[in-house]
Amino acid sequence: MNTQRPSDSAPPGEAPPARQGIQSVELAMTVLQALEEGRGPMTLTQISAASGMQPSKAHRYLVSLARVGLVAQSPSSGRYDMGPAMRRLGVESLRRMDEVALVSEHLPGLRDSTSHAVNLSVWGDHGPVVVRWEYGAHALPITVRVGATMPLLTSAMGGAFLAHLPEQLTEPVLCGQLEVDALDAATRERIDRIKAGVRREGVASTVGGVIPGITSVAAPVFTAGESFPLVVTLVMPARGLTEQDIARLSAELLRSTRAMSEVLGHAVGGHRS
Repeated sequence: MNTQRPSDSAPPGEAPPARQGIQSVELAMTVLQALEEGRGPMTLTQISAASGMQPSKAHRYLVSLARVGLVAQSPSSGRYDMGPAMRRLGVESLRRMDEVALVSEHLPGLRDSTSHAVNLSVWGDHGPVVVRWEYGAHALPITVRVGATMPLLTSAMGGAFLAHLPEQLTEPVLCGQLEVDALDAATRERIDRIKAGVRREGVASTVGGVIPGITSVAAPVFTAGESFPLVVTLVMPARGLTEQDIARLSAELLRSTRAMSEVLGHAVGGHRS
């Protein structure tokens, strides 16, 4: 009995016909891509123009996407942005990267040896993205949720990325985060100071940079190939920490991230700038 489907058959010498898909799914994806490329919350008019749809049609897709959590609408501004289901999908996609999984296996050991919270971040389209968080023995006034994008200038992980990623990659993100068309001289000087400190010390550190009362120390984990580095950050209550404590914890962090880099196949002494 011939079980071949008619849609899969083709005359000899001819290519089989293209497989049929669901056009509405493909059109919904253009709305999501418009939101992605918009780099922030967007109005219906902006989404309509970016997706090439009439506003009424774009609105219908936004309603359906919002129902399943892929899009969210702000009650105050009425603008649309990525929804909670989209963030979960993004985090899960990042989680399944082998490099993230391998480094994540080392985070509990660093947490236990320092007793402080540890997080892992990767480079995303709009800056550093937290993909792992291991809670320590010390209470923190607040924690950053997994999936959050962090500022480059004021976070320790941001400083580590600034020091080890090319300017052509970080500068557009900085301009977007600062909402400027170009970086001024004072900002460039600040960036140069951050880079010099990270390259000198091996770690980036902040006190109250993102969350008041929190000290953070971050160091990169390098890979074997051309992938961007990952960054591991220790997050600690600032109260009671001495300079000696920070130096000791920074040294422990560096030992750990160097071991992680070796696991990923990075040649010791060959880090990028």
